[in-house]
Amino acid sequence: MRRSAWRFLFLSADIRNRLIITLVLLVIYRFAAHVPVPGVDRQAIAEIFNQAGGGSTIFGLLDLLSGGTVSNFSVLAMGVYPYITAQIILQLLTPIIPALQRRMEEDPREARKWQEKWTYYLAVPMAALNAFGQIRLFQQFVTSGDILREPLGFNLPSITMIVTMTAGTMFAIWLGELISEYGIRNQGLSLIIFAGIVSRIPINLSRLMADETTRVPLMIFMVILMVSTIFVIIYVQEGRRNVPVMYPGRRVGNRMSMPVKGTLPLMVNMAGMIPIIFAQSLLTFPAVLAQFFVGSSNETIRNIATWLQTNFGGVNSTYWILYFFFVVGFTFFYTDVIFSQQNYGENLKRSGAQIPGVTKGAPTQRYLTRVLRRITLPGAIFLGLVAVMPFLVGIIYPVGGSQSGLLLVSSAGLLIVVGVIRDTYRSIEAELKLRGYDQAVLVR
Repeated sequence: MRRSAWRFLFLSADIRNRLIITLVLLVIYRFAAHVPVPGVDRQAIAEIFNQAGGGSTIFGLLDLLSGGTVSNFSVLAMGVYPYITAQIILQLLTPIIPALQRRMEEDPREARKWQEKWTYYLAVPMAALNAFGQIRLFQQFVTSGDILREPLGFNLPSITMIVTMTAGTMFAIWLGELISEYGIRNQGLSLIIFAGIVSRIPINLSRLMADETTRVPLMIFMVILMVSTIFVIIYVQEGRRNVPVMYPGRRVGNRMSMPVKGTLPLMVNMAGMIPIIFAQSLLTFPAVLAQFFVGSSNETIRNIATWLQTNFGGVNSTYWILYFFFVVGFTFFYTDVIFSQQNYGENLKRSGAQIPGVTKGAPTQRYLTRVLRRITLPGAIFLGLVAVMPFLVGIIYPVGGSQSGLLLVSSAGLLIVVGVIRDTYRSIEAELKLRGYDQAVLVR
């Protein structure tokens, strides 16, 4: 009788040690998430999160994705997102700069090493800029006083705070790399983000249960929403378009075997969670930049800066509409960039494979790109709806809209959680198969 290899999970000493190391490093990360940044007024931060307006919603999003570190204004308040942003920037620059494109084509392995090295270098200034922008964004929603004990500027307290937050981000990235190397392979940064999101679920549930008048109907509504969202996420994430491919036969002695029929699976959502993260960064950047010009003596500049702050810094209907279109547009853009780097047309030509009815090489790449763009449309709309789920739920169920953190777990947060669980499951299963525990045959 065949049984799953997962029953051998703790029998393999190597896999058991990797799981223990992963858990220990995640616990260290969660402890570090409660270390506060020096020089911040905690009462002013608490005031922002107690507001019932748009500020509580946008900071609820930031707080969820950072695992509660934003509400504490922890040294890990930015999480690992500056590193992810730097990684996206370098990936987008590769097809634009000819030298980087040639490097990727000539030696992909060395090109990836070079890209990883410069991702770390770029993550440091990205983290410092993000820290500065996050502080300014908090100051926008403070109604009394300031979140800093001293004004933000070129002084020792401000520099100390920005350096501390940057160091916290690099520490989180380092922990993620340790998990990928000594724990669950290639899942370090994903598990860091996953741990932060999951840690907020009990707090959000307690907030939901606090109001006795809406406790039962809101709980029923949120359970239905969560289950349906998980179902749709799994359905879309597992969606594939299998393109038929003919692989050449092999020569065995003096005989040539027949060509082999195969498929090339194209994912409906190849971009994953990246478009949501990057669209959010693009939307908040104009508001951060506008804060430097709000006090300008020029009336035109001041009006433009105020408009940018209103529509990009706060969460209103305009923000959500822009957010949706940014996510959809960037999904297509990012998918095209990643797919062009993989260059399936040339790779299939080198192996002698061919799509029936399509010429090898560049025509194959163009054909696959057209197919991918058609199937990316439902995936892009799906990501856009996931991004604006809190706004949509706030319209349908106004009471639920106030529980922004819980609703985000049901949409954007669940997208990350489901994806990480799926990838972690496959990674552990691959480790078990590598060690010979694949579907062991037992005889009763």
